[in-house]
Amino acid sequence: MAHASPAPASDGPPAVDVAANLAAVTAEVQDAARAAGRDAGEITLIAVSKGHPPSRILPALAAGHTTYGENRVQEAGEKWRALRAEWSGAVLHYIGALQTNKARDAVAVADAIHAIDRPRLATALAREMDRQGKRPDCFIQVNTGAEPQKAGVLPDGLDALLTQCRDDLILPVVGLMCIPPAAEDPAPHFTLLQELAARHGLDKLSMGMSADYRTAIALGATHVRIGTAIFGARPAP
Repeated sequence: MAHASPAPASDGPPAVDVAANLAAVTAEVQDAARAAGRDAGEITLIAVSKGHPPSRILPALAAGHTTYGENRVQEAGEKWRALRAEWSGAVLHYIGALQTNKARDAVAVADAIHAIDRPRLATALAREMDRQGKRPDCFIQVNTGAEPQKAGVLPDGLDALLTQCRDDLILPVVGLMCIPPAAEDPAPHFTLLQELAARHGLDKLSMGMSADYRTAIALGATHVRIGTAIFGARPAP
């Protein structure tokens, strides 16, 4: 009795039309901006490439997209050192929780850091920026839902942290970032972040992911972080 040949083993993530996905998401972001009465040019689409190999990112780079997001310092350094050798215009945003002992690497690889949430980290980043002569834009992450498992300064601690960052450490703080609780309506969290930023004269709001970016754009987001809708599911570790 004949036996069917086994299916060939996969040597990489499933095929995804990254360029087509990117075009669709870009069009959706622009549509959301128009619906909110905003200029789409005010909104930066961060293509979240964390967990994806360079081969999955290359089609987006070839399509002309310049702005990407990573959440692991070592992975970002390894991937983007090679990618930037060919694509020098790529801009990298670090969007994950950041350990203080990784401040040096984060400053070295990132053009923007969305992770400041405590004084020790702010001090470490300021020290590294002075040492390296490099000043990536900084966002303070606010834990709007007061979730104990999540990074971010609590809203009532923002004033003191921001004063330290801007006045004492002279960090280039440009805005605020948040990730609302998964089980809650994100709108009140985005509204709170918008109000906090306005109170402190900050222009940039990093908020909104695949499931809620339209709401974020309606409430003032300047940076939305979208990954799976562009690159597909992340391969298993």
